[in-house]
Amino acid sequence: MPSIVILGLLGTFCAFVGAIGGIGGATLLVPVLLICNVEPLLAAPLGMVAVAAGSLAAASRQLDDGVVHHRLGLSVELFASVGTVLGALLSASISEQWLARILGTAALAGAIAAIARKGIRNRPVGIFDDESAGEWPGTLGGTYTLNDAVVPYQAKHVGYGLGISVFTGVVSGLAGVGGGFMKTPTMSEVMKVPVKVAAATSTFVSGITASTALLIYGIQGRIEVRPAAAVIAGALLGGFSGARLQSRLNASTVRRMTGILLLVVAVVVIGGSW
Repeated sequence: MPSIVILGLLGTFCAFVGAIGGIGGATLLVPVLLICNVEPLLAAPLGMVAVAAGSLAAASRQLDDGVVHHRLGLSVELFASVGTVLGALLSASISEQWLARILGTAALAGAIAAIARKGIRNRPVGIFDDESAGEWPGTLGGTYTLNDAVVPYQAKHVGYGLGISVFTGVVSGLAGVGGGFMKTPTMSEVMKVPVKVAAATSTFVSGITASTALLIYGIQGRIEVRPAAAVIAGALLGGFSGARLQSRLNASTVRRMTGILLLVVAVVVIGGSW
């Protein structure tokens, strides 16, 4: 196990990067811990701790910016949590190699989806003003601010997106990650939600996924207090800083950064599994 200081620094960096792309800090933290020879049964809970802390830290800024869609996020999270419980229960019976391959393959799919798309799907509409930016109550649509203009959006293919969310939850519970690396491209590429809204919503609700899995891990006695405390301290700082930077980036930059990060994760994780 790395030292407490190293764990804190890792938590800061991973939560910072995760908050920018909406992929969750654990997507980076868990592979790094595995490379450091931390047992998967201990790495997974630390990953979920990072997700919960990073989500909490980023939430206030993203809520103020009006880019979090609560109804969409909770709909996705309800289905994902069912899979998370199943994945957490099965995690102790799956080998490290297969766990890494599942995680890496899912990250690769998300990277391809994020990098392949060009341009901006949703365009500004002049009838909306800055005061109307935000989610539309009772719907899966809303508006957000892009380059001083207001852009409307509406979630599509909701059934497909929710079905993928169940699989996302299973992977989250198995690997000890928040699932943001799959939720963000699912909302953006399948449900056609703007990437900044998808990333912020994913970060916001990933804390629910994490708390669901942490409950199971706690019952199994897999959470070590001192390492977890170090990761929490680092992730709180990283999540807050990452959310502040994300609000200043345009949608194309966020999408490219998300795709590149997922590609790096996929290569490292899949390469290390053989």
